[in-house]
Amino acid sequence: MEEILQVKDLCKTFTLSAKQQRLEQTKEKKRVAVNHLSFTAYKGEVFGLLGPNGAGKTTTLRILATLIKPDSGDAVIGGASVTGAPQEVRGKIGFLTSELKLEEFFTPNYLFDFFSDLHGVPVEVRDERKKMLFERFGIHEFAEVKVGDLSTGMKQKASLVISLVHDPDIIIFDEPTNGLDILTAKVVTDFLLDLKEQGKTIIVSTHIFTLVEKICDRVGIIVDGQMAVCDKLETLCAEKTLEDKFFEIYEGYTHEK
Repeated sequence: MEEILQVKDLCKTFTLSAKQQRLEQTKEKKRVAVNHLSFTAYKGEVFGLLGPNGAGKTTTLRILATLIKPDSGDAVIGGASVTGAPQEVRGKIGFLTSELKLEEFFTPNYLFDFFSDLHGVPVEVRDERKKMLFERFGIHEFAEVKVGDLSTGMKQKASLVISLVHDPDIIIFDEPTNGLDILTAKVVTDFLLDLKEQGKTIIVSTHIFTLVEKICDRVGIIVDGQMAVCDKLETLCAEKTLEDKFFEIYEGYTHEK
């Protein structure tokens, strides 16, 4: 199996403001979000990062997407380092997060063209890809509607489509179905399975067991910024459900600490 992503001893710590300390009722001035995290993902697989809120999943994916820099460690994506060659990494990946907000004044049609131009996608390729994606997600009927006037689900679908304008081989999704109604969530989940069939490598963070069970080949369980276990899904779930296995690992991990 070809390694497409190598995460090597990543660390990231944030400084808490006085307001954050009050809100979280803590005197700690530092928060360790990612703590010496390492894992590997292979070409053509779906790798799931599973963990509770605050485990460090989103911080990890933001580092992989070159949105923030690690304090130490590195990640190599498709042969490019997130610390040494972030621009090259950005050309190789698509990144989607529920916190990524499109400019509400513009339309999906305009934004698709704009980001295609940024990635250097030829016009004829852009138009063909836009037609396919807009029809697949039902965006074609709203192509000229301002993002601010779209429903929450349609905004999420537009964000997904625009993140894939350049047809990347490596796709990073942070909580891809978070906040979506069940119909929109199914559309997104089915699309992820289609991308997998196309041989794309997909990194997904989530806290939803059923999503992992449906789409992931391997899963890493992350607790307090550390990798508690990383294995094939079928191995983890050989004798128990993923939910039962998760809580067994989580309780054992936190008890040891």
